[in-house]
Amino acid sequence: METVKTHVVHGGSLRYLKHDSAATGTPMTLSVFVPAGEGPFPVLIWLSGLTCTEDNFTTKAGAYKAAAEHGVIIVAPDTSPRGEGVADDPAYDLGQGAGFYVDATQAPWAPHFRMESYVTDELIGLIDAAFPTTKTRSIFGHSMGGHGALTLALRHPELFRSVSAFAPISSPTRCPWGEKAFTAYLGDDRAEWAKHDAALLIESGAAAGRFDDILVDQGEADPFLTEQLKPELLVAAAQAAGQRLTLRMQPGYDHSYFFMASFVDDHVAFHATRLKA
Repeated sequence: METVKTHVVHGGSLRYLKHDSAATGTPMTLSVFVPAGEGPFPVLIWLSGLTCTEDNFTTKAGAYKAAAEHGVIIVAPDTSPRGEGVADDPAYDLGQGAGFYVDATQAPWAPHFRMESYVTDELIGLIDAAFPTTKTRSIFGHSMGGHGALTLALRHPELFRSVSAFAPISSPTRCPWGEKAFTAYLGDDRAEWAKHDAALLIESGAAAGRFDDILVDQGEADPFLTEQLKPELLVAAAQAAGQRLTLRMQPGYDHSYFFMASFVDDHVAFHATRLKA
């Protein structure tokens, strides 16, 4: 990985990095915060939402003070492959900036849109090789990235100690964003879609015995709450499966990074407790 730039923040180092990805066949970018000290440190992976890059969380979330206090590395990758020859769409909710953290099987997306493999295989290996990690990690995210965090943790529970989300797309098989993206990336077979739906995965028992709690924060003033996010489907699935899930509905908060900045310390602490258990 090539270091593009470095900043000191809260006593630790924040690096912007790029590398050629074997998973996506494109250059990929990310940011990595490492607390002060020799380590080793556990890792917390952040997945961002639609239209975002690695920079949105890095500059807006205000997470690094808590990460420094708890001694946690935070990794924030880009949300999709990008560049010349990479498929795209004029809409904000498909194509570059909208990878949905799945491995696409359909043309023209399949050659490069392999974000599940990128995060769960390549990225984890790169971070463990390049930084002083304990080789333990957790995952969280926002919106499309909240969907990604939940589904990747549920599909690969051996990789993660804990999972949380801000305003996640709770059941992409039952909302316009998910239906559009899954049709494009995965085709028309809804059985394939269900494998990447957090609510359906929880309902099927994918979290059983894996996570002592799943933390979800949702703003009550979020304009996408009713049509796209549907956290009530997560709650119903967890109740059906006997899975503990803490949904905190936050009055007055919307879908922006102002919402995340207000509660990110809680999420870092939630994961730090489990990463160091």
